[in-house]
Amino acid sequence: MATLKDIRSRIKSVKSTRQITKAMEMVAAAKLRRAQLRVSEARPYSDRMNEMLSSLAEASSGEIAHPFFERRDIKKRTLVVVISDRGLCGSFNSNILRTADNWLKQFTPADVEIVAVGGRALDYYGKQPFPIAANYQDWGGSLDYQMARSIVSFLTGRFSEGETDAVNVVYARYISTSKYVVTNEAYLPVEKPRTERAPGAARKEYLFEPGPEEIYSSLMPSYALTRMISALLDSFASEHSARMIAMNSATNNAGEMIDDLTLNYNKARQAQITKELLEIVSGASALTG
Repeated sequence: MATLKDIRSRIKSVKSTRQITKAMEMVAAAKLRRAQLRVSEARPYSDRMNEMLSSLAEASSGEIAHPFFERRDIKKRTLVVVISDRGLCGSFNSNILRTADNWLKQFTPADVEIVAVGGRALDYYGKQPFPIAANYQDWGGSLDYQMARSIVSFLTGRFSEGETDAVNVVYARYISTSKYVVTNEAYLPVEKPRTERAPGAARKEYLFEPGPEEIYSSLMPSYALTRMISALLDSFASEHSARMIAMNSATNNAGEMIDDLTLNYNKARQAQITKELLEIVSGASALTG
């Protein structure tokens, strides 16, 4: 049975842990607010980029020729896994890794290479048979534009040179503070823009200088970068949200544990006092008896 000293030590330890988890919850909440702002700013830009591509496709005279649209027999695939650098964010990392692993079950290690984004991805896939083509870590929970450009340059370079035939990105798409959706999204080759018009809608006329094909050559690298940045921003916002919720739960659990330990401490103390009183009374009775 635990002594009073053991219980007091345990209460002190849990209180210290609660202070840490509460501080981590507040930090995650502050980072989440900034990440939410960046996501809300990036999505309209991404939507506008898609709209621009569709307009270009509609105005193009023929088949759009650009390396990012090239579809070929898939002999080698690249999977980009975006998770966090650190833990203590609930089931965030495990949910993404589970989705990635379910997709990888279809292939052999000779068919797929991994691009690990986040320290936890490198730790996990470093022990798996799938080769790691590149890794990007130490983000600090926020977007590093230079590192994002490096990822895009690496992926588009390998695709254009034929070293990989398809690129997928697995990440958490941010929905709200309490919800995110793990998404496995095709990154390369890029889907051809939709050019369908509503029935009866007039065809829009555009004047391009230079021609649409030349504009595609200039626009596609920016489009690829925008898609990657959007995925990273969604992932960071989802990570901060998951960590805030996990730390809030840990703080509440610590509070409940402190209450239980305090109750046990009071019971043990009361039992000790009662025992000492009985010993005093018994001793006094023996002396007067």
